[in-house]
Parts: sequence; C-alpha cells; structure tokens
Amino acid sequence: MTAPSLAAFPLAARAAPNQRIWRSLKDALVAGMLTALVLGPVTNLVLDQYDFHFLPWRVPAIVNGLAMGVIVMLGRFLLSLYVRARAPRRILAAGAQGAPSLPASLSPRRVLTLGLACGLALALAALSGLVQPGAAFALVLILLLLLLGYGLGLPHPRGKPRPWRLTLPLLFAAGLLLPILLNQTGLLPKVWVSNLTLALIYVLLGTGLNIVVGLAGLLDLGYVAFYAVGAYFLALGAQYLGIGFWTALLLAPVLAALCGALLGFPVLRMHGDYLAIVTLGFGEIIRLVLTNWVEVTGGPNGAPAPVPTFFGLAFSRRGADGLPPFHTFFGLPYSGDYKALFIYALLFAVVVGVLYCFNRLRVMPLGRSWEALREDEIACRSLGINHVTVKLSAFMLGATTGGVAGVFFAAYQGFVSPMSFNFFESVLILSIVVLGGMGSTLGIIVAAIALTLLPEILRAVADYRILLFGLLMIGMMIWRPHGLVRPRRAMFDRGGLA
Repeated sequence: MTAPSLAAFPLAARAAPNQRIWRSLKDALVAGMLTALVLGPVTNLVLDQYDFHFLPWRVPAIVNGLAMGVIVMLGRFLLSLYVRARAPRRILAAGAQGAPSLPASLSPRRVLTLGLACGLALALAALSGLVQPGAAFALVLILLLLLLGYGLGLPHPRGKPRPWRLTLPLLFAAGLLLPILLNQTGLLPKVWVSNLTLALIYVLLGTGLNIVVGLAGLLDLGYVAFYAVGAYFLALGAQYLGIGFWTALLLAPVLAALCGALLGFPVLRMHGDYLAIVTLGFGEIIRLVLTNWVEVTGGPNGAPAPVPTFFGLAFSRRGADGLPPFHTFFGLPYSGDYKALFIYALLFAVVVGVLYCFNRLRVMPLGRSWEALREDEIACRSLGINHVTVKLSAFMLGATTGGVAGVFFAAYQGFVSPMSFNFFESVLILSIVVLGGMGSTLGIIVAAIALTLLPEILRAVADYRILLFGLLMIGMMIWRPHGLVRPRRAMFDRGGLA
C-alpha cells in the first residue's frame, strides 16, 4: 500500500514551527482551563451559608483541581507539541490506513514474551516479599486474561496457521488451574478471588453491551435490566420452581434474549437521544417492578439465591439430597474458598468462550452488518441489509450476555436486591465500553478490570474515588478519544487478509 501524498494531510501537519507552538499552547490553555473550571469548585470552594470561601490548597495536590489543571495544561502542551513537531506524517498515515492500536514493533510474539516476562517478574516480586502476594498474583491472572483477549482478537490470515494456535490452550489451562494452586498454597486469598470474579462479571457485561453500543451503534442506557433478569431468574426460580444454578445458566440467557426482543421491537425506528430515553425507561420499569412487587420479588428486602453445585455435590459443610459435600467426596479438609474458586473457574471459561464468539461474530456477515448499521443506517438499508433483523439480533445477543452475567452475580453474592441494578450500574457498564474503546475486545477487558478493581485499590482515598474517575475520563477524552485500545480491523492486501 503506497503512502498518502503530502497533500492528503491537513494543514496542521505542514504548519510552520511558530504556528505549531502557538496552536499547541492554545490547546493546552483550553484543556487546563476546562479542567480547573470543572474540578476547581469541587475541591477549592467551601460554602458557608450564603457565602463561599476560596481555599487553593484545601486538598492534597494529587486531587487538587487547580493543580490538576496545571498538570493537564503542561501534559497537553508537551504531547501536542510532540505530535505536531516530531511525527505528524507517521501518525496521520497510520490513522489513514486504520492502523492497529499497538505499534507495529509489538508483534504477537513480542507481546507474548513481554506479558510472560511481566508475569514472571510479578511472581518473583511476590515470592521475595517486595509486593503483597495476593495483589501480585491477582495481577498475574489479569495478565493471563489480557493475553488471552489479545490472542483471541488476532486476525487469522486465510491459508496460514492461526497465530498462537498452541499458546491459547496453554493460557486457558493456566487461567483455570493457576488460581486453584495459588489459593491452596496460601498465595491468593479468597478476597482476591472474589475481586477477580467481580471483574470477570463486568468483562461479560461490557462485552454484551459492546455488541449493542460498540458494534451496532445503538445507545442503550437500560442494559442493567437484562443483568437483573438473569439474577432474579436464579433467585426466584429457586424459590418458586426449584430451579438450580445449572438450569438457570441455560434458561436465563433465553429469557433475557426474549426481553431484548421485547425492547428491540418498539425502538426499531428510534435513534440517538430518543433511543437512549426509551432504553433508560425500560431499565427503570424493571427496577420498579422488582422493588414494588413485594409479594413475589421480596421488594427492597431482596431474595436469596442458591449456591452452585458440582455434579450435585454442595460446597457447604453438610451435603444435601443424600449426597456428601464436595470436600468429603474428594477427601479434602473443609474450606469456604471452594465455592469462590469454582465460580471463578467456571466464569473464566464462560468469559473466554464469549470473547471467542464475539471475535468470530465481528468478522462474520452479521458483525459486518452491525458495523454497517452503526456507520450509516440509510446506506445499510440501500445495500439490501434488513435493519430490523440486524437491530433485533444486536439487542438479543447483548441481552443474552447480560442474563448470563446476572446468574453468576446472584450465585456469587448469594442474594439479589433491586439496589444492585440501578441506573448507576448502567452508567458503569457504558463507561466500560466507552473507556475501553467501542468495538475493542482488549479495551473492554482493560476498562472492566480498571473500573472494578480501582475502587478496591483506592479504598484508602475513598472520598476522592469519584473525582479520580472523573479525572480518568477527562484524560481519556483529551488523549484517547477512541478509548484505551482502539479496535483493530482486518485489512486486505496482496497477501490476503492481514
């Protein structure tokens, strides 16, 4: 592919040095002032009845709105100057060709080597006592999931062996077995297994919403309703119909998909803000029904959810239905960690399967139809694509993933309540999609892990967590408007699919 000519670049790429400095300075001043105006009143103003006091150093510099404005201004100036002065042609040419988010020097082999080296370094640091073992080995498991997500998203050139053909099964086996070995040796406590389980649930939710918002371009603010359908199907099904975990895992996605179709039909002709309002209303209707139908759902008091079983073996101290408990059957000492490890391992397998299906769907005609619908619905219909089928399939498949995540959430918590499915959850899931990069598998994993584990890591500065989230989103909008990891699209060249 030939490089685009100089005339193809915007004038900013060919500006004189003084013009580049002036434009960089202007961008930096605007970004710094906006940051200070947004964060300054939150951190530096104190209301006193009808008066207010301006306290420039009221909070530490790391969360000070004025200090953050100065930092953003300096960072924006240096980055903008570098982009305009040092490498405008290379960066613009990469953007014109739809280049991947990772530099070309990071080949799949180098990514694998780098990831395994980081994991080994973390393991050695934990064993030597430099890093807290639980946090370090949790990071090792996160690295494994990231490598799996990256490997599943690698393009498969026709007529050539699949990249990481043997590595992916090994990474999958390590992700299943390593947490059990680490927990039994005391290096991965139950609290970190629970944190990783919660992160995987949000990876599942982000992947499902990514189909609706990221690929099909349908702004859905009520996605948490499908999450609630899956969770309450397990809890109420066990209470009224005697349904267990495995039955709910098979039937809840079907019920959630039907709810997705129920939402999809009335909004077939809606776009943008109107679609967002209707989906928001659908989510609120589900939450209000769960809250006010006290006789069936338990109302605000919630409902208990059954624990999963392993081929009929319960993870409790005593067995049920005449069967011995799990630890007695295998001759193990009793531990409350077995249930958490079982849910984590099963959820890990489901997440990897969903990521694999998601990546396959993206390159299939259905996935291409979603992307065509997102880019231009009129052009999509003019090409003979049935937009009704495409929209309904996006809603139903996204809802299916939400239903599966709801079943795992109910089994993980052992209790469901309408408070777990409020509007803030929808915003959090949508933030995962936007922050990670719409349509990006790897970005969804990174964003889900960041937004679920950061509150645990930042528990010492809990009062400033929302502020730090806001700073993170502002930084992303300035420097990474397409998300943390830009989705990589397959391209055709002389050698075939690349």
